Amino acid sequence: MSVYTIYHNPRCSKSRQTLQLLRDNGIEPEIVEYLNEPPTRTELRKIVRALGIPARALIRRKEKLFAEVGDSEARYSDSAAVNLLASHPRLMERPIVIRDEKAVIGRPPENTLELIAPE
Repeated sequence: MSVYTIYHNPRCSKSRQTLQLLRDNGIEPEIVEYLNEPPTRTELRKIVRALGIPARALIRRKEKLFAEVGDSEARYSDSAAVNLLASHPRLMERPIVIRDEKAVIGRPPENTLELIAPE
């Protein structure tokens, strides 16, 4: 049986909708409130690998905090982007749902349906 994990921000409507979508499909995921329990650099690398994207694509560039601490995301190597996200988890795209070695960003929440398959 697969284990699902959601990197969740309960204040985010898309995150709440994604969690509800999982529950509506009979899935009770492990919930990681990443603002309270920030992912480590190792965990961030695993998330990026599971998503199949460059680490800088996981940065929320429209956040006010990004203008304060970031610069142009195009300047970030994977290592620098992971360091930025580890230091400022609020900048991480959300929600992220992981199942086994695959992951999706739940924007829109329906992206999560890609991970839901019969066991």
